[in-house]
Amino acid sequence: MTMEQTLDPNSMPRTPGAPATRAQFISADDKEMLRAARDLTKGLGEARAAWYWPDMLASLAIGYGAMAGAILADNLALVVALGLVSALALYRALMFIHELTHIHRDALPGFRTAWNLLVGIPMLVPSFMYEGVHTLHHKRTQYGTVEDPEYLPLALMKPWSLPSFVLIALLAPIGLLLRFAVLVLLGVVIPPLRRLVWERASALMINPEFRRKPPEGAFAKRVFWQELGGFVWAWAVLASTLFIGWRPLLIALAIVSLTAVLNQLRTLVAHLWENDGEPMTVTAQFLDSVNVPPPGLAAEIWAPVGLRYHALHHLMPSMPYHDLPEAHRRLKAALGVNSTYDGANHSGMVSLVARIARSTMGQKSA
Repeated sequence: MTMEQTLDPNSMPRTPGAPATRAQFISADDKEMLRAARDLTKGLGEARAAWYWPDMLASLAIGYGAMAGAILADNLALVVALGLVSALALYRALMFIHELTHIHRDALPGFRTAWNLLVGIPMLVPSFMYEGVHTLHHKRTQYGTVEDPEYLPLALMKPWSLPSFVLIALLAPIGLLLRFAVLVLLGVVIPPLRRLVWERASALMINPEFRRKPPEGAFAKRVFWQELGGFVWAWAVLASTLFIGWRPLLIALAIVSLTAVLNQLRTLVAHLWENDGEPMTVTAQFLDSVNVPPPGLAAEIWAPVGLRYHALHHLMPSMPYHDLPEAHRRLKAALGVNSTYDGANHSGMVSLVARIARSTMGQKSA
C-alpha cells in the first residue's frame, strides 16, 4: 500500500483556493459531493428522442453532404474546407456511440439500429466495438487499472508517448478497412486468428494489455450482423474504385482520419492520466477526469455530445448528454468555487495538454 492510499482526505486540508486533487481522495470519497450529485439532479436522466434523433441526423446530413462536396469539388481550398466541415459533423455523429453504451436498452426505440446503419457500419465502427467495453472503464474496481481498456497512465509515461498516441490515430481508417475486409473473412477459416482479432482489434481501446472476452448470447448475434454489415460495406467501398477511381476513397479516408485524430485529442484530455494502476474511489476517479464547461465554445466542437462534461459523466454515467449542462449548473451553484466538484473543471484543451506534457517531461530522467 502506498502512502497516498493511507491518507484520509479529511486529514489533508487543502490550501485555501487550491483545487481538489485525486491524491486527496484515493481511499475515501467526498460523500457530500456524491449526495449532492444524487439529490440535485432529480428530475433529470431521461433520454429524449427529441434531442437524439434531430442531433444525430443533422450531423449526419452535414457530414455526408460536405464529404460529397469535397469529393466533387475541383478547387483545393474548397476540398479542404468541405473536408473539415465533414470531419467535424461526422465526428459529432460518431460520438453518439458513447451514448448507446449508457442509455437503457429500451430507451429510444430504433435509435441503436439506425445509428449502426447510418453511422457505425459506414464508418466501420459499429456499436459492438464500444458496447461491453466502455462500461468496464466505469467499474469502480477497474478504472485506471490494467483491466481498464480505456486507460493509460500517459502523464507518467515518456515525452514521446503523447505525439505517438495522437498520430497513430491517422492510421485508424486503414486499420478498420483491413479488419473488416480481410481479417473478418480470414477469421472464418482460421479460428485462432478470429480469436486474436476479437481480443485485440474489436474494441475502441487504448490499453494494449487489455484482452476482450468472447461475446455471448444476444450480444454475440448483434456482433455477427454488425460484422457482416461491415464486411459487405468494406468490400463495396473497395469495389467502387473500379468504377469511380481512387480519389473519392482517398478523400473519404482523409476525412475519417481527421475524425480519428480529433477523437484521440479529445481522449488525451478526457483524463489527467495520473493513476499508476491502483484502484481508486469514485471521487478520485472523478478528479482524474475532466470537465471543460462553458463559457468557452470550442469544447463543444472537440468534445461534442456531452463529452465536455466527462468528469461529471463519471459521477453519473447514465445521465443523457442533453441533461449534463443542467446537472453541472446545479452542482456548481450548490457546491461553489474551490469545492471538490470544482477540482475537475478545467479551462480548455491547451492547458490540459500542457499539464500532461509537463508531467511527461518529468519522466525523462526517471
